[in-house]
Amino acid sequence: MALAEAIPIARPQLGRTVVPLLALVVLINYIDRGNLATAAPLIKGELHLTSTQIGLLISAFFWSYVPSHALVAWLIERVNAYRTLALGLALWGLATAASGLATGFVALLALRVLLGVGESAAFPCISKLLAQHLPPERLGAANGLIMTGLALGPAFGTFFGGLLMAVTGWRPVFLLFGCASLLWLWPWLTTTAKASVAATRHVDGPAPSFLAILRRWEARGASLGQFCGNYALYFVLSWLPLYLVKARGFSMTEMATLSGLIYLVYAASTVASGWACDQWIAAGASVTLVRKSAIIGGSLAIAGSLVACAVGDLRVSVVSLFVAGLSFGVTAPALFCIAQTLAGPRVGGKWFSLQNGIANLAGIVAPIITGVIVDRTGEFNWAFVIAGAVSLLGAFAWGLMIRKVEPIDWGVQEPSAGAVA
Repeated sequence: MALAEAIPIARPQLGRTVVPLLALVVLINYIDRGNLATAAPLIKGELHLTSTQIGLLISAFFWSYVPSHALVAWLIERVNAYRTLALGLALWGLATAASGLATGFVALLALRVLLGVGESAAFPCISKLLAQHLPPERLGAANGLIMTGLALGPAFGTFFGGLLMAVTGWRPVFLLFGCASLLWLWPWLTTTAKASVAATRHVDGPAPSFLAILRRWEARGASLGQFCGNYALYFVLSWLPLYLVKARGFSMTEMATLSGLIYLVYAASTVASGWACDQWIAAGASVTLVRKSAIIGGSLAIAGSLVACAVGDLRVSVVSLFVAGLSFGVTAPALFCIAQTLAGPRVGGKWFSLQNGIANLAGIVAPIITGVIVDRTGEFNWAFVIAGAVSLLGAFAWGLMIRKVEPIDWGVQEPSAGAVA
């Protein structure tokens, strides 16, 4: 099948509150999944866990997160993306709160698995909604705003969560953040009620099978590219607090402050990158040139900065971590824009369920590999080198396996739709 020509598609309007609420749900998503990493220095001591066990707890989230994407794709097609996202948040909020009551390794492991099931709904639902409602040239700013939650979640969770944990311990923070997450359901359900009903009535037609999507060279390239980016990102998200405290000698308060600043840089560059890329396209540049420049350039910068952390002194490591945060922000909007553009409105949810499911296998292997390396060597240097090398591989995947960033012709004309929000 050839790539489709750029033809205008009648798209339902996106309600004004939807994108801000999607940004908020991503922020909540990353606060809740990142709490364990922030609390790791305290949990490790209280429950007498090894670094390998901490790695297993972090990895356990992805044991369910990855396969649950198939369930999410099924729910999106049969229920709709609005309701599927609400169900997912309800489940992960409860799992977060319950983690504050866990008394041992096994209980925490089980709740991390449950958390993964709930959080698997977020990005496929977001991609379905944006692909359905926005043309390719407007995806950058929307994804840039939404993906600030990916950066601000760890910033908020690490800074405020870390400071709270230093005073109250880790258990009250899990209870507080889990219960607070559930409050998002009220504005989402009330402001998207009409859109959800309309989406249920509007049928796009069956999306291609997962196998048909995976046969596309573009889908393989995007999945491999995101896997490599995720490996580097999850390495930083999962191990940054422990690295700063144990390897670099920062206190919990200093760690929380420094980590929070790094994630703020990440958030700012995400917004700036999404907006700048859309402006570049509006000025006449091709979607392919803009999106691939951002994703490849950012991946190369991430690779270099992580290797610099391994070979540099304290000052070099801190500067390199800020460069990595900046570079993660450059790649984040482009990653989602590429997938949403290639898949198109009808296939957006299913495509990203497949891509994100495959890519998040990195969340299973990266924490375990890092934990084993730290236990055996007593330091993080080789873990940084490996993460940098994987990010470099990602740059090649985006550059060589995806030739053009434009909608794929799936053999069925996209249906038109009226306003739903």
